[in-house]
This record gives sequence, C-alpha cells and structure tokens, in this order.
Amino acid sequence: MNIRERLAGHRRTLLVPALMLTLATGGAFLQGCSVNPATGEQSFTGFMSPERGRQIGAEEHPKLVKAFGGKYQDPALTRYLNGLGGLLQSTSEQPKPPFTFTLLDTPVVNAFALPGGYVYVSRGLMALANDEAELAGVIAHEIGHVTARHSAQRMSRGILANLGAAVLGAVVGEPLLNNAAQLAAGAYIQGFSRDQEFEADQLGVRYLTRAGFDPLAMASFLGTMGADHQLALKVAGKEGQEPAQGLFSSHPRTGARVEKAAASARSATTKSLARDAEVYLNQIDGMIYGDSPHQGYVRGREFAHAELKFRFTAPPGFRLHNGEAAVFGEHSGGALMRFDGRKLDNPDMSTKRYLSRVWGDGFNFTGVETIDINGMEAATGAGRISGRDGQRDVRMVTIRYSRDQVYRFLFLTPPDQSARLNEDYRRTTFSFRRLSAATAAALKPLRLRVIQVHSGDTAESLTRRMAVEDFALERFRVLNGLRPGETLPPGRRVKIVSE
Repeated sequence: MNIRERLAGHRRTLLVPALMLTLATGGAFLQGCSVNPATGEQSFTGFMSPERGRQIGAEEHPKLVKAFGGKYQDPALTRYLNGLGGLLQSTSEQPKPPFTFTLLDTPVVNAFALPGGYVYVSRGLMALANDEAELAGVIAHEIGHVTARHSAQRMSRGILANLGAAVLGAVVGEPLLNNAAQLAAGAYIQGFSRDQEFEADQLGVRYLTRAGFDPLAMASFLGTMGADHQLALKVAGKEGQEPAQGLFSSHPRTGARVEKAAASARSATTKSLARDAEVYLNQIDGMIYGDSPHQGYVRGREFAHAELKFRFTAPPGFRLHNGEAAVFGEHSGGALMRFDGRKLDNPDMSTKRYLSRVWGDGFNFTGVETIDINGMEAATGAGRISGRDGQRDVRMVTIRYSRDQVYRFLFLTPPDQSARLNEDYRRTTFSFRRLSAATAAALKPLRLRVIQVHSGDTAESLTRRMAVEDFALERFRVLNGLRPGETLPPGRRVKIVSE
C-alpha cells in the first residue's frame, strides 16, 4: 500500500522518530500550565505560545537548512518525504496547519525539528534506513517532540539558549565521521531528557500504528543507528569511547523501553502492519551517498572539488573529514590540519600581507615568506601557541588561487612531532593544484545502489562491490541492518555504495 492509499484510508496523524532538538528565542506570551492534547498532561509552556513557536520555526528554518548543506535537490525524494510526513502528521493531535518537512543534503545521520512543525531528515539517515516504516518511525518521533511541545517546556523553564545565537538541532548524528557538519551545529545544547525522549517514542509508536506501519520498526532502526555510531567510533580510532556529543549521550533513548512500547501497540491492533521495504528501496536507489558535489569529495587522503576545480592530498596518517566551510584532518598522534578558503575583501592586497594581517591577525608569525605553488603565488609562516591541550607548533600556508580567491592550509602539531611531519606538510602544500575542466567534470559523487542477492552471494562477496576505502564489510552490514554472521537469502534486495 502506498502513501496516498494509506492517507485516503486513515486520515489520521503521523509522527517521526529520529531525535529532535528544538529552539527558542525570547518572547513572552504567558500561558501558564495547559493540558497537552497529545500527552493528556499539564505542562508549563508559559513563554512560548503555539503562534510564537511557528514564528520561531519560520525565522530559524533558512539558517538551519544552510548550516546542514542546504536542501537535497531531488524532486521525487522531496515529494516522497512530504507525503510520508503529511500522512504521519494527519494521525497526530495536530493535523493542521501542515508541517514543513525538509530533506537535508548532508551525509550526517541526522533528524530533528523546530517549533511550529519544521521537521528535518538528512539523506545520511535515509541511506541508513531499510524500509519505509523505519523512516516513518524517525519522522513520527520528531512529530512527537512537536506535539508534546518539549521545546516550549524547555524554554519556559529557562533551559533553552537563544536560537539566534545557536540553531538548536538534534542529532541522530555522527560527529566523528563528519566533523565539519557537527562543528556547524557545535553550539547545540544537550538533548531532551530520557522521559521526554521516551514520550516522543510513545507518541511516535501511536502515530506509526495509526498510519498502518509496524511500530517495531522504531526499535529496529534504533539498533541500526547504534551500530552506525559504534562503527563511526571505530573508524575514528576511538572505539570504546563515548564523546560528549555522541548519539546516545545527547539523545538518551532506551531500546528496551522503545521495543516494549512498540510491542504493546502492535498487540493491541488487529490491522495488518507494514514495513514496505520494496517501496522504500526503490525511492532511495541512486541517492547520493557521502559527500555531495557542492561539498567536494574526500577519497582516502585526497580531497577534490569539481565545482571549485582543485585537489590536494593530505599527509600520511591523516584522516580527512569534510564539511560545508572547511576540510579537517586528524592524525592519530594528535596533529590537526584545516583547509578552507575565502574571497578577498581587497584583491589588491598581497598574499603575504593577507597571511600576516588577515588570517594571521593577532598571531606573531616568524619566517614569513613568499613561495610559488604550481604556478600560484603563496605565502607561509610559522609560530607556536599555548592552549588547553598544551603547546602546538603552527604552520600556515596561504595560496592565491585567483586575484580575488585564496585558500589556506593550517597545520597544528605537538612540538615533539614537528620535525617528523614538516616534510609531509610541505608535500601536501605542493600537492594543491588546479583541475582542468575535463578532469573536474570526471569527478562524480558516490551513490547508493540497490541490488538483488543471488545464490552464492554473501556479505563478504558483495562487499567487494562497495566503492569505499576501508571498513567495507562493516559498512555493508550497518547499511543493511545485518548482524555479524547473518546470511543473505537469494532474492533479498540490499544496498551497496557505488561510483
């Protein structure tokens, strides 16, 4: 049964599960305590009326979309998300006015909502889901945060920060694999309380069941997101650690409680409940996976940008993380690098002066000199800083790509490693070069492809078709919700990453 048929047959209200944060700015529309129609409980939302919530959401919506890579430009997927979200909202206690559902162009596994019914899902999260019910569970959870007015409660108790200072968001997200995207949202406060998360889960289960989806999908996808989080830690060399902004620390949810609520709802209905894997996989077949063209592409230690027409190779031992504003590199020994660029405010300023007076303003560079990098004027300087983590040697290189465009490498190194890494930094700097139009046009994003399992296929054999650099088997299993050792029956459809 497709979304249109369900909507015609139910006309209820749906919600989303993924995790949400909300935000709030100043405003004083004192309402005191009121009974929430979704929860049936009294809640204090004295400083945010529904009208104020919608105003805040409308004001912050474009800022948040920009911070997370913009909208994913796929009309069919956009229509699909709007249809699914509309179905879920129709089963909720707030069927009107229509919510705004947005598909974000970021590989970060992310879902959240703003007051006023602004719900966001990333393509990274859509890539991780394996059926329509799992995605619906994420959306229903987020709708639950909205209908329960959790953000209004937090604001009214003085917990939320001013949204103008930091767009509040939620993170089903993975900061380790996508540092820059996480940094864009780095001011986010901690997530909702466990009770609020569970309340959103309960509401999500309610909306899922009303819409005809299997509510157990919410629990199964929570397990998949947990496996993705653990893989991210492993990839980053931080297995066994739990960063402060990790998935479950910022959005505490107990899988057993979610499963119990879902099982209870499932047993209470006599309807046939759907997962709709075929419908869902058809929708995401061909979707971009990982970096998008406007972000540039990380391929191992190489970064290339087709639209801006350049490439470079990071030093050995560095793992690159891509984002909207910069590319970050991290070495297991503690060294860090950053690459970014900007338009020159004054194109007549020399590259050397720009390094010293603009990017290096307030820092005492020594040995500043002008060099040539593959036909482009450049300037470099060094120094040392002291911070919370001790001393770091600094090396900055500014490259004049064109009259009004400069790019920068910034290397931060523990002093005892500088001598060993300096030559690698030099090679990275001189690996920066322009791309011809033909070479740039040949750069393509990775895409999600849905294939059918044939007799004799195994997770290991299908992994060889994955266009990824490392941890290919683990990525294949997480992407398809497979447990270690789980076999693949012929005829099953699975996702791979392909060029």
